Amino acid sequence: MRNELILRIETAMAALLSTGQLAALHRVLVNETAELDIDTASCGDHTARVDFLASFLSAKRVEGCSEKTIRYYQTTLEKMIAAMGKPVQAMSTDDLRQYLDNYQSQSSAGKVTIDNMRRVLSSFFAWLEDEDYIVKSPMRRIHKVKTVKTVKTTYSDEALEIMRDGCETLRDLAIIDLLASTGMRVGELVHLNRADIDFDNRECIVFGKGGKERKAYFDARTKIHLRHYLEERRDENPALFVTLQQPYRRLQISGVEIRLRELGRRLDIPRVHPHKFRRTLATVAIDKGMPVEQVQQLLGHSKIDTTMHYAMVNQMNVKESHRRFIG
Repeated sequence: MRNELILRIETAMAALLSTGQLAALHRVLVNETAELDIDTASCGDHTARVDFLASFLSAKRVEGCSEKTIRYYQTTLEKMIAAMGKPVQAMSTDDLRQYLDNYQSQSSAGKVTIDNMRRVLSSFFAWLEDEDYIVKSPMRRIHKVKTVKTVKTTYSDEALEIMRDGCETLRDLAIIDLLASTGMRVGELVHLNRADIDFDNRECIVFGKGGKERKAYFDARTKIHLRHYLEERRDENPALFVTLQQPYRRLQISGVEIRLRELGRRLDIPRVHPHKFRRTLATVAIDKGMPVEQVQQLLGHSKIDTTMHYAMVNQMNVKESHRRFIG
C-alpha cells in the first residue's frame, strides 16, 4: 500500500514538476514513509476503491456505444492492464508507448490495429482525466499512427450480375440485391423483420450504429426478388432473412459472410464480402453526381469524412475531367 500511495502522489504531481523534480520527490517520499505503517483503511483515497474499467465501460454504454464496441474496449484495456502490472494512475507515457511497441513486435500486428488500440487507450485515459482520477492523460503525447492508405476495390456491374446469376436460392439473390441497392451494413440487414419492409414505397427502417434510425431505399429489382423470396417461405419467423434449414432461425452476420465467400469462390470473384457492397454503392452514387451530403445520409454516417473514405472516385472520370478542365 505504501508504494501505491507514493505512485499516486507522484502521478498527481507529474504535470507540475520536471523529471528531475519528480526524482527528488520520489526520494523524499521513500525516505519519509519508510517507517510508516500505511494500510488501505487509513489511506482513505476513493480512487483505491474504484473499478476504473467497469466505470469506463458503463460510461460508454450510456453514451450509446454498441455492445460490439464495448467488448472491443474491454478486451483491449484488459490486455493492457494485465501486461502493465501497475495501477492505471501510475502509468506513464513511456509505459504505454513501450506497451504498444512491444505488442506490435510480438504479435506482428499491423499499423491500423495499433492505431485502433491507441484510440481506445486515449479514450480511456481521457475519461480518467475528465473524471479527475488522474491529473493528465499520459496518452496526449502518443500521436496517431501513420498508416498506408490502400485503394479499396469495388464490385463492377459485371461482377454484380455474375453474382446474381450464380445465386442458387431466392434468399441469397434477395440478400445481394438488398445490400447492393441500399448500401446498408450487414448488421442492419440481419436485424430486419418482414414488417420493416414497405414494398409500396420501396423503403425500410434500419437501426445503425448507436441505435440511430434511418430510412434505406431499394430498387424495383430488389422489390421483386424480395417478394418472391418471402412468398416462397413457409415458416412463421418474423425475421426478414432466415436459415435455409429448419427450424429456420434468424440469419446471423457470420451466416451472410460465409455464404458470400462461398459464392465468390464458386464464381471466381475475389474478396466477396458484405461491406464491399456498401463501398460500391457510395462510389457509384458519388461518381454519378449524387451530393456527398445525401450519400452520407444514405449510409448513416455521422461524419462526412467517413463517407469520403468509403467512396472511391472513378479514375476514368478523373482523367476525363483533367482533359476537360486542365488538358
